Amino acid sequence: MRDSEFDLTAPELTEDDFLTLDDPYFDPENVAVVTGAASGIGRATAVALAANGLTVVGADIDADGLAETGDIADDCGVSGVFHGVETDLTADDDVEAVVDAAAEEGDLRFVANIAGMQHISSIPEFPMTEYDRLTDVMLRAPFKVTQAAMAHIRDTDDGVGAIANMCSVHGHYATTDKAAYITAKHGLVGLTRAIAAEGAGALRGFSVSVGYVLTPLMVDQIEDTAAERGISEREVVENVMLGQARTKEMMTPAEVANLFVFGCSRHAKHLNGGDLLFDGGYTNTYE
Repeated sequence: MRDSEFDLTAPELTEDDFLTLDDPYFDPENVAVVTGAASGIGRATAVALAANGLTVVGADIDADGLAETGDIADDCGVSGVFHGVETDLTADDDVEAVVDAAAEEGDLRFVANIAGMQHISSIPEFPMTEYDRLTDVMLRAPFKVTQAAMAHIRDTDDGVGAIANMCSVHGHYATTDKAAYITAKHGLVGLTRAIAAEGAGALRGFSVSVGYVLTPLMVDQIEDTAAERGISEREVVENVMLGQARTKEMMTPAEVANLFVFGCSRHAKHLNGGDLLFDGGYTNTYE
């Protein structure tokens, strides 16, 4: 149910939003690949890493959105560089091409697998075409990006780098009507640990898990959940999404992006195979 007085607008990104760190690998000679860079958390992470001096190659199927991300990076006065590459993450050739293109820009050291989607439906009614599409984008594609990127990271002079996966509170527990999303996020936990196991210490794997973030994807999910349950969008946010949380506000995309910046930095050298859980107390507290 539409609530005309309830604002569901995602915040605009500004230069002051981003955490910047002093790190020997944060310079334009080193490259990060960010998937889902045309909007939401992927866009914010691409700009945040560029703000830390990296050359960032953003992969997304939305070419117009990638161009807008580039404009935002320019407006934020980033010290690094952003290149958008139109990429179908469900096509192996596209994935290999964008990773190879990133490696041509410098030393590929960082990957942020962020691209996501959602479909709200119960398991008995869940369309298998949507299940396949969602898991292709959110689980198979991160594996393929990782597979393509690991050789390039290992080919740098010291093999130092990090591959980060966008997980979720739904990688820690399950709720109703999101079975494919939950399956993908739990799978990313396993992929993260596998990266750490094979990374030999220099190449780290980590994941980021957050609660509800005000992104275009989340706005769509709020609208779908309201329709599915026959309640207002305000009730979805306040009672369904934040009902169990102790911090009663949604995160912003920039706040999540800053977790990726920290995780890729020298300050997180012991974060390997682990998860950064920033959920306002949602997962580990209850009444």
